Amino acid sequence: MILFPAIDMKDGQCVRLKKGDFSTVHQVASSPLETAKRFEEAGARWVHMVDLDGARDGVRQNFPLINQVIQNSNLKVDLGGGIKHERDVTAVAEAGVGRLVIGSAAVNNHKLVDYALERYGPERVAVGIDCLNGRVRTAGWEEDSGLDYLKFAAQMELAGVKYIIFTDIAADGMLSGPSYEQLRELQRQVSCNIVASGGVTTLDDVKRLRDMGLYGSIIGKAYYAGTIDLAAAVETAGPQE
Repeated sequence: MILFPAIDMKDGQCVRLKKGDFSTVHQVASSPLETAKRFEEAGARWVHMVDLDGARDGVRQNFPLINQVIQNSNLKVDLGGGIKHERDVTAVAEAGVGRLVIGSAAVNNHKLVDYALERYGPERVAVGIDCLNGRVRTAGWEEDSGLDYLKFAAQMELAGVKYIIFTDIAADGMLSGPSYEQLRELQRQVSCNIVASGGVTTLDDVKRLRDMGLYGSIIGKAYYAGTIDLAAAVETAGPQE
């Protein structure tokens, strides 16, 4: 199982939120590049980066710092937040992002997913499904789309999407464990490669997700809070691509 340690960016800072609530934002590291290099030293091969300002406002103001990680580390960058138009897809892909994550725009503009898949191929495109109470949220998790997450996942698979990042907003940043049942339902619904996001807290969580056969898992607050040793988690997860 591939581990994606996470760096969330807001106002040029590395931050974490609780349940996606912007009022809970707090800084957790001083430098995204230094943090990424620590991930690399621990054995990670990918980093999951989120431009929170971009997700909320559609302006990718944190991209210069994200680009530092792309250019100055050996990690492949999985990037979400603010990828809302064809020009955004092109800009981040041409900058060297390993895999771009389309979130809200996948709900509001299916043609953007088609464009990204056609231009860069399914290996470099993921769709982020951010879920609260079984329904997909958009605009930095602040708006309810009314869509059932399983039906939406099936639509994305039909469109040719191979990678889905599933976030249970209720678990995100809470150190309460992943939403195993929702992940199992998603596995039953689609054959896509699924990345679990939200709630991963201990090595036991990593083992359980690995044994479920998930493609990947994002580790966020657990790393910064010290409840998971990343090197041990990488060893538990197995070979990293």
